[in-house]
Amino acid sequence: MEIKNPSSKNLDLDDLIANYRKYPSSKLLTDIVEAGSGLIHYFIRLYGGHKNLFDWYQVGVEGLLKAVNRFDPDVGAKFSTYASHCIMGELRHYIRKEASYYNPGCIKGLQYRVEQAVDNYLKKTGQVPSISEIAEKLNLREESVVEVMKGGLISFDELDLSKISNRELESFRLPIEDKLVLAQAINKLNELQKKVLYLLFFRDMTQEQAAARLGINQRKVSRIKAKSLKEMKKELDQ
Repeated sequence: MEIKNPSSKNLDLDDLIANYRKYPSSKLLTDIVEAGSGLIHYFIRLYGGHKNLFDWYQVGVEGLLKAVNRFDPDVGAKFSTYASHCIMGELRHYIRKEASYYNPGCIKGLQYRVEQAVDNYLKKTGQVPSISEIAEKLNLREESVVEVMKGGLISFDELDLSKISNRELESFRLPIEDKLVLAQAINKLNELQKKVLYLLFFRDMTQEQAAARLGINQRKVSRIKAKSLKEMKKELDQ
């Protein structure tokens, strides 16, 4: 027998969206937002949104409402799974828009791995993973996950690098804490020094090629390289 005027009491997010599609109303939409608040707060915590909580929450609600409007049950996914992706997407967009700090590739790479772990867990289980489950999957300490996701909201210098490390060492891989120390040393250099090292060591250019790219002479590139490596060694030896 078809339910008339369904009550939202004790219904989860997937039940609520099913009812809303049959009987759309502002009351049910409000109930959906309330039921989805747990997901919104989960992703706010994941992305380190401990400041401006109201703004972050409104962004999360916007993602949830987009999910309500765009959800297609015929695809086969649960609404809660689809809503998680929409909320995560809106918060990522908000962070990119608001972020005013540079963070090195190793931090961005870890953030991407965290997001992929969440995404894969969602697809597999239809639920969001706990911080401990993310940490175990990525071979990181739990506090590492939390600290890494602050990147972009605060500067690299403000991150507590002592909290970011692997749980276990991996063969043939530099430990993440060593990568961060190296990134920290590079971050102390000026922009020209960073560009020279990037062209020489990451783009495999000769000093002559780097000089041509930067509009300076080869002798200056050589001096900058020597000075930069000396400064980095001093930083790493501390």
